[in-house]
Amino acid sequence: MPAVMPAGCGSPSAILSRKFMEFCILGTDNLPRTVLMYLANTASAQSVYFPTIICNSRQFYRTIINHSLQYSIVDDKQEPRPLSSNDFDDLMESGAAFASSFLPDDPVLGRIDQEVLRRNPGNPVPGGWCLGEPGNDTCTIWGDADVLRPGPGARRIEKHITGLLSNGTFRSRQCVPE
Repeated sequence: MPAVMPAGCGSPSAILSRKFMEFCILGTDNLPRTVLMYLANTASAQSVYFPTIICNSRQFYRTIINHSLQYSIVDDKQEPRPLSSNDFDDLMESGAAFASSFLPDDPVLGRIDQEVLRRNPGNPVPGGWCLGEPGNDTCTIWGDADVLRPGPGARRIEKHITGLLSNGTFRSRQCVPE
């Protein structure tokens, strides 16, 4: 990366606005393409790409929240430990948008699918575009794909983000590596 374009670094999990995604995809600025070319064959590009674009864009650099929004638990050796059903209530209480890590096929994943995402086994997560009857496959009848109906999870994330923004240090930590 050129020295005039400092690389950002963040979590591979991110919440990105539609406006920002359109900026990246439509290519109205050469920045997203340039960053993509620099990162094409690098390790951990998924942790660097979006933060680098945001932090080097006049249009978006003031919109970043320098927080992973991720729930994880570390053991005594400061290593992340897999989350389990015992951690479910704390995970929900945290307001985090993301969580890691889980053991493959751990029962807590099924619980997240059913209770948080309201996803039936083998089906996609139902969205506002799914107009079918609850209980069956609600996505058998499609409506408007642009409809967004925030649920309880959105309220938990909103509360968490509001707390991050209200502590007075939010602006001073934008685009600053932690």
